[in-house]
Amino acid sequence: MIYDIFLFDLDDTLFDFGETEKSAFSHSFQSSGFPNGLRDYRASYNTISKVLWDDLEQGRISLAELKTERFKRLFMQHGLDMNAEVFGQTYLENLGKEVHLIEGVTEMLTSLAGCKLAILTNGFKDVQLARIDGSVLKNSFEAIITSEEAGYQKPQAEIFEYTFNKLGIADKSRVLMIGDSLSSDIQGGNNFGIDTCWFNPQQKINSTTARPTYEIQYWNEFNFGHQVTY
Repeated sequence: MIYDIFLFDLDDTLFDFGETEKSAFSHSFQSSGFPNGLRDYRASYNTISKVLWDDLEQGRISLAELKTERFKRLFMQHGLDMNAEVFGQTYLENLGKEVHLIEGVTEMLTSLAGCKLAILTNGFKDVQLARIDGSVLKNSFEAIITSEEAGYQKPQAEIFEYTFNKLGIADKSRVLMIGDSLSSDIQGGNNFGIDTCWFNPQQKINSTTARPTYEIQYWNEFNFGHQVTY
């Protein structure tokens, strides 16, 4: 299949979110007087954050609520007398300063010259725009679409409908959705009826109902991926 429109997830697809989060988390706690915050609280935070991002995908919580709730729960768990709303904003500002590209991304995007490229992310609009603007990917995309802007999040079909309308896309067969998340990117593509490519560098086992059209482990394999038969 030949595609000429590519929708990319951002975190853990093009950007290494683990490194981004680690640095932003550390700086946020250091500026709040907790130099060992990364060591002391990150494991708890990751557990809390995963639950809330899953809730976001299922429509049980809004992005605005997630922004504060994750730190409210963290501070309560560890008995920290801190303002979760203020800290949440500090953390987002620090996230926006972090740029950690996954190996092979720039070469892969260069190989798609002449195609229509867009970002489709569930992340916070200001954070994602700042990170892309501070990277070599700055002028690579026709549009950067966030769930905050669209009012829907992956895997909801409505965010894909919003994206298609914004980009003026009429033919689904021309489009490939690429991302690392089975529950968000791949299931979202399945829900909307477009082909998908699962970026799976850790070689995770797919035990979900999501069905990627292609699967790759490294970006130098991106010749529209290796088709997977289930």
